[in-house]
Amino acid sequence: MIDSKFYCANTTCLPFINIITLNIKNCQFACLSQSQCIAATFHRSTSNCELFDNILNQNENMLTDVDAISMNVISGTQFPSEPTTTSTSTTTSSSSTSAATTIACNVFLNQTTYAVGFQPISVAVADVNSDNKPDIVVANRNSNTVSVLLNAGSGTFDAQTTYTVGTQPYQVAVVDVNNDNKPDIIVTNSGANNISVLLNAGSGTFNTQIIYTAGSSPYSVAVVDVNGDNKPDIIITNWGSNNVGVLLNAGNGTFNAQTTYAVGFNPQSVAVVDVNSDNKPDIIVANWGANNIGILLNAGSGTFHTQTTYSVGTRPYSVAVVDVNSDNKPDIIVANSGSNSTGVLLNAGNGTFSAQTSYPAGNFPWSVAVVDVNTDSKPDIIVTNSNSNDIDVLLNAGNGTFNTQIVYTVGSSPSSVAVVDVNQDNKPDIIVAKATSSSVAVLLHC
Repeated sequence: MIDSKFYCANTTCLPFINIITLNIKNCQFACLSQSQCIAATFHRSTSNCELFDNILNQNENMLTDVDAISMNVISGTQFPSEPTTTSTSTTTSSSSTSAATTIACNVFLNQTTYAVGFQPISVAVADVNSDNKPDIVVANRNSNTVSVLLNAGSGTFDAQTTYTVGTQPYQVAVVDVNNDNKPDIIVTNSGANNISVLLNAGSGTFNTQIIYTAGSSPYSVAVVDVNGDNKPDIIITNWGSNNVGVLLNAGNGTFNAQTTYAVGFNPQSVAVVDVNSDNKPDIIVANWGANNIGILLNAGSGTFHTQTTYSVGTRPYSVAVVDVNSDNKPDIIVANSGSNSTGVLLNAGNGTFSAQTSYPAGNFPWSVAVVDVNTDSKPDIIVTNSNSNDIDVLLNAGNGTFNTQIVYTVGSSPSSVAVVDVNQDNKPDIIVAKATSSSVAVLLHC
């Protein structure tokens, strides 16, 4: 029946996911790529696509609604869970569509939450106890602690162990800084104007913090060898000082005093990646108050040139640097918190970038990660939307373009995201810090 929306008249047939798609064809593909999806409903006025897991149309116990098209999956036409080119067919109330494509599973299961400290604002995922299972490390801004949740197997985690750091820890990184093959914790303390380094003591435990002076309100941190001595260095954004600080590794997990480089107003986020193919990592910073991205090319010996800026959206809050169009040149992806968009700046070569292409996001996109989540060898974008309490997944459509976001509701102001396989099934999972519920959530890949 054209213009009819079908719901099962019982509690066992509810949509297991809502997404926004550009057209009915994309809604069809979304359903066919999920092994759980038996039927879908596409709302033409809103572009909302509802996927169902148990349509019992043979029982004729359905309710109707207008302004929607119902689609039922024909048995045997589901895309396989692993990437395979296949012929598919979908029957709708008004037409039939056939397509040949390659789509892998791209759905994440319902979240499991774990208690941490108050206002968890940053999350990192790394194996800290050498058991080959990634663990969760969280910066708890209003508890002045970091939490360590060891992986208990099968994507579950033990209760947190906490370690004291400075006032208002803002971002955490987990990297081996003293070459003992055990990852250490590095955290910026925005309220104390310093950095804490907690060396790994073994078995997933950590020593008391060592403190290094930073600038005013250090927010973001990256830990990368920038001077080619095979020792990871610390790079931070000093939000209140309008600069980035570089602390070179002096050996044995100790660091020299910071050298600062001027950037834009209120630098919020930093990434350190070689963007001009000279084998020297460069600094990329999101200047929140200036509405631009700053690029500081590495001049050698751990020093950096003056920034070059590129305009982005309003209030850029988080930046990632990953090659998204398979040209072997890293591109810039930015969450624009004030304009509710995700920006993609493709690398034009020699460390220069094209103007951003914007994609709609939720309300106040905060944190961005770029990882291939559907096993098609193309990195996808994952964004937390703090004010709309959800996560966007934008699948890579090829050539550095992205499909409309798939939305996962998580609640409680998601502030930070990491995308790592935590249950050893070779599929990346989503780990998100939820600022207002004192918890982290784990969404396992289907």
